[in-house]
Amino acid sequence: MKVISFFIGLFISTMIFAQQPIEISLWPNGMPNSNGLTGTEEDLEGGRVANVVNPSIAVYRPEKSNGMAIIMCPGGGYARLAMGHEGHDMAAWFTTQGITYVVLKYRMPNGHYEVPLSDAEQAIRIVRQHAAEWNINPHRIGIMGASAGGHLAASLATLYSSQETRPDFQVLFYPVISMKEGVTHAGSRVNLIGEKPSAELEKKYSLEQQVNAQTPQAFIMLSSDDGAVPPANSLGYYEALLKNHVPATLHAYPIGGHGWGFRDNFTYKRQWTGELEKWLREGVTFNE
Repeated sequence: MKVISFFIGLFISTMIFAQQPIEISLWPNGMPNSNGLTGTEEDLEGGRVANVVNPSIAVYRPEKSNGMAIIMCPGGGYARLAMGHEGHDMAAWFTTQGITYVVLKYRMPNGHYEVPLSDAEQAIRIVRQHAAEWNINPHRIGIMGASAGGHLAASLATLYSSQETRPDFQVLFYPVISMKEGVTHAGSRVNLIGEKPSAELEKKYSLEQQVNAQTPQAFIMLSSDDGAVPPANSLGYYEALLKNHVPATLHAYPIGGHGWGFRDNFTYKRQWTGELEKWLREGVTFNE
């Protein structure tokens, strides 16, 4: 009974610790760019938020860090953010593994394509700046994203501006990758680069065309029956990674549609959580 009580107490303390994030503003001294949106943040149904005007990160620290950190970019078509099942709901699962888990609340592009990526770059800068304080290895920081948030995560992995903002690995849930019509998610494309983007801009944010040998290793997962973001997005990115000799793994589950995140009603939740946990523990390699 004493052993059981000890582990119950440990689990509860871990859960409580994980549920108390550190909130940090991305740009306390002013933002470097604008998306033209003003007003106040909007709380929508299902844990979603819109009109983010004060981007920030929520940092969930484990009781005992293994040195790894992951920054999560929730999805929402570059119009809103699913902060629950594609954000905060995963905190305890990561922190019990010893991983520092960071949820990024980023600004919407509103046609200003540079805005979300600038927020993602600032998020990883902040995490690296606090690495010693938070018991994180600055060379073991990954980016993760779902749907349009997956596009932002893959943008950071391919379009990072310096080694300071290059992630060490990437984890993508059913990501938007391409901006090509017929492959992309139409809403994400319009919100990010507009209805009639130049060919150059479309190519820049078609991330399967931006992969090179320095792109960080990747874990990609999706459902084969995704009717919102065609599987061709993930498949094209996976092929580009392999072509450039970047370590990558892809898991395609037969059913599930789009947007499952950490929801329990996804049939293959036990599979993806087990496979990702093993990959983070054994499949990621680091150059330190």
